[in-house]
Amino acid sequence: MSLTSFLQKQFIEVIQWNEPEEGILAYRYPIADMEIRNGAQLTVRESQMAAFVNEGKIADVFGPGIYTLNTRNLPLLTNLLNWDKDFESPFKSDVYFFSTRVQTDQRWGTATPITIREKEFGAVRVRAYGIYSWRIANPRAFFTEVSGTRELYRVEDLEGQLRNTIVARLTEVLAPSEVAFLDMAAHQADLAQKVAADLQPSLTALGLALHSFVIDSLSLADDLQKVLDRRIGMNLAGDLGRYTQFEAAQSLETAAANPGGSAGVGVGLGAGVSMAQTMMNAMQAPARAAAAPVASAASGAAAKFCQACGHEIPPAARFCPDCGKPQGVAQ
Repeated sequence: MSLTSFLQKQFIEVIQWNEPEEGILAYRYPIADMEIRNGAQLTVRESQMAAFVNEGKIADVFGPGIYTLNTRNLPLLTNLLNWDKDFESPFKSDVYFFSTRVQTDQRWGTATPITIREKEFGAVRVRAYGIYSWRIANPRAFFTEVSGTRELYRVEDLEGQLRNTIVARLTEVLAPSEVAFLDMAAHQADLAQKVAADLQPSLTALGLALHSFVIDSLSLADDLQKVLDRRIGMNLAGDLGRYTQFEAAQSLETAAANPGGSAGVGVGLGAGVSMAQTMMNAMQAPARAAAAPVASAASGAAAKFCQACGHEIPPAARFCPDCGKPQGVAQ
């Protein structure tokens, strides 16, 4: 190998990056001991941005396009290195590529329930889950605040930070609201918009832009959910008698799920007694109604009936309270 061929291999003529896999946010182009030839070609594809970094300090940033590198389109790097405007020698610089594609289907959730003040129950513990998407919008801020001079920076390196930030913003929105939980659950889309608005400044500081934010599920902790379910059951029943029937039906369903267990037998017996009592009350109602005239007669007062409609009327009544006809006058 000639000296000329050896020297040519030390100069970089073309700089470009093809993303080899999903999830890479920042990638340092392998320069090693080589130098970039003045007039070399830089190719930045759609959904990418590139930045030149000198001694850890970010300089010029390029969006999608094809560039011929020289002092005219590297003004910041030229100033950093004190180049003359006619500088044409090869130069050393780190080059970083950033993926600006939208990172979709990113999951978030409350690892433990968060405590908030609720209108009906007071202090309650709430769980929430959802998805969100984001992208790198400002490579300069992202390099300075997040990725730094690492050779490779991935989505998973940032996931924990973003999830914790989301939960913090969600808590700030829910905690002081004192809104009924059922109203929260019914307006998840509006709630998501409020959380997204509070979340965006935190992402902007990291060089990111929030693309979408969705709350998929909003639920109470298990013990409070049981209380809410019982309250809903009572509201559906409407009164104590119907609620007793509702409870009996629930007990029978539980007993049916465990026919061989002693608990199932006890529950079944309790439900049977409750249902039997309800049926007896229903059967006794007509008998009590039929006994009313007899009791009236036993009290010593003669029963009196309307001459027109035949309904029973008070003994001293001169007019029928049902049909209004006068009494004591032949019809």
